Amino acid sequence: MKRKLAAVAVLSATAMLTGVVQVATTAQAAPAAPSLQAQAAQQREAVLAVANGQSAPLAGALGLGGQEKLVAKDAVVDKDGTRHLRFERTYAGLPVIGGDLVVHQKADGAVKSVDKAVSAQIALPSLTPKIPADKAAAQASGAVKATVGQTIDSDESPLVDVHQTGQAQLVVWATDGKPRLAYRTTVEGTRADGTPSAQILVTDAANGQVLSTHEKIETAAGTGTGIFVGQVPLNTNQNGSQFELKDTGRGGQSTTDMSNGESGSGSLFANTSNSFGDGTNNNRESAAVDAQFGAATTWDFYKNTFGRNGIRNDGVGALSRVHYGSNYVNAFWSDDCFCMSYGDGNNNSAPLTEIDVAGHEMSHGVTAATAALNYSGESGGLNEATSDIMGTMVEWYANLPSNPPNYWIGELINLRGDGSPLRYMDQPSKDGSSADYWDPNVGNLDVHYSSGVANHFFYLLSEGSGAKSINGFDYNSPTADGSSLAGIGRDKAAQIWYRALTVYFTSTTDYAGARAATLSAASDLYGANSAEYNAVAASWTAVNVN
Repeated sequence: MKRKLAAVAVLSATAMLTGVVQVATTAQAAPAAPSLQAQAAQQREAVLAVANGQSAPLAGALGLGGQEKLVAKDAVVDKDGTRHLRFERTYAGLPVIGGDLVVHQKADGAVKSVDKAVSAQIALPSLTPKIPADKAAAQASGAVKATVGQTIDSDESPLVDVHQTGQAQLVVWATDGKPRLAYRTTVEGTRADGTPSAQILVTDAANGQVLSTHEKIETAAGTGTGIFVGQVPLNTNQNGSQFELKDTGRGGQSTTDMSNGESGSGSLFANTSNSFGDGTNNNRESAAVDAQFGAATTWDFYKNTFGRNGIRNDGVGALSRVHYGSNYVNAFWSDDCFCMSYGDGNNNSAPLTEIDVAGHEMSHGVTAATAALNYSGESGGLNEATSDIMGTMVEWYANLPSNPPNYWIGELINLRGDGSPLRYMDQPSKDGSSADYWDPNVGNLDVHYSSGVANHFFYLLSEGSGAKSINGFDYNSPTADGSSLAGIGRDKAAQIWYRALTVYFTSTTDYAGARAATLSAASDLYGANSAEYNAVAASWTAVNVN
């Protein structure tokens, strides 16, 4: 009976969605027609309204308690009408960490299946914390002061200027399958290399124990030696006699000069010639060209490959900030400012603006807007691998003569000083630290190294095993079981990974869950008995995920 109620709610909500789409279609004929991006944003909001309209009956159909509510976060609608509705959960009005789930529905609203981050029932004996909020915040700040952070190359970098931001928020912690009352506190600081830090700590409201710590500033890349994209076209915005590095065709995304500072949005690059940079580090515009082109290419890749309208799928472009910090040897994405930041490297002479860095970092934003994979354990490895996979695909999409695409990460930045890439997808262990195959201890590795299992899977699925030369680069990819694999091509592999990320992954997905999710994605896209489905299964087996 509950399942039937959920279906009825879908039908009425679908009718409402149809009305919204019809209104948008009619508006296109009017003189002041909204842009295609605006229409896409309106339709996405309509789909989310449909999902929110179903939240109450779905909560009942899923057997959630009377104090639990679902809040729609995202929705994917297939061409055949199948819906994949992603929800966060609240309990007595409190956010539930680990409460996210995805409901998969047929076109008629019948529920096909549900993917939950945690299956535990939530029933708390009390909503009164034993520790007051101010004490919880102080404990969280103290815990951060006692820790060190991680950068892309995993060098430990101590935090300085540690301070709490805002009030400690009461939440329900359910990620470990043992729901309890907890506090969520944001503690900010700056690492010794200049990277800003914003750590989210969850502490037990009964005893102050740290249950989870999550760094919101996700870093990648490293030091570089030059400007990477060569001569490329740019969309600019004319403002009077000035031309600005602002792309109104891609959500208004822009590039600014931080002037080696670390706060604020920087100054928008603009000149009167509409020609930016000269390919040298001596011209501050050159790094800006890399960043602006990288953002545009990442936008185009997601839009033309997956139909995604911007990082959050809402038509809004991100900000790119170049010349961040002084002698800053890193780059990072932050959801808080919805921006990419690039340092100038050692001696402020090596901007970190290689195109797969841009694709990698902005893909962290895509992950945050969809599965929100925890940035620790196996989920953290999958988070990093998603950015490596999509950053690599952005590089292939760009296909620049100055930066020939390959399956290596950061190959032009020369982080180690010997010309070697930062990471290798064909055999991750060649970097000396990453895992080729899954084992029970993989989740204990730094997320940039545990990502090797998924990176290796993606390479094998795309290109197969053994020695070969691809686009002028030599690879030799082994398998854990000694099998010989033939790849299905990177384009199909990327479609499978993206669908798994946006439709099946949850915040706690581990490698076993990633295998199940990608198999479901392959079945959706190519059929349960397809060569692609079988290749996904064989590629996971080849990296010891069974």
